[in-house]
Amino acid sequence: MLALLVGAPLLAACKPQTEGPEPIRWGRETCEICGMIISEPQYAAEIRGGPDAKLVKFDDIGDAVHWLEGKEWKDDPGIEFWVMDYDSGFAGDQWLDARKAHFRSGVVSPMDYGFAAVKLPASDTVDFAAMHKAVLARGLTSRCHPDEIGKG
Repeated sequence: MLALLVGAPLLAACKPQTEGPEPIRWGRETCEICGMIISEPQYAAEIRGGPDAKLVKFDDIGDAVHWLEGKEWKDDPGIEFWVMDYDSGFAGDQWLDARKAHFRSGVVSPMDYGFAAVKLPASDTVDFAAMHKAVLARGLTSRCHPDEIGKG
């Protein structure tokens, strides 16, 4: 009986997470759309959604926007969209809700979409809607392939 009581928390820890962002193993995990290694924490993004609430990870907010745009369930209000706070730098430990974040433009991001998420608005930031529109208008960068959008 004691073994069951001691082991129960360990078994619960093995249960897959079904909400919120998850840590990224920097330099080891790859972007869902382009396949590049996610190594620059300040630009990372994650989306959790779809029929099985699967979590997918991206090396650039622009890749996340394009990937989600290709999903039938893209407008589901239950989708979680997380971005790493650019101002937390290489620590890579502060996730922001993408729809509430502000986006600094003109940065050199991994896939050249040019946006980085920050917590507070500033003269050089735009809101989620403006960033989303700009990324879609630009189209996929030359580093991504159109057939990759349907993955996941």
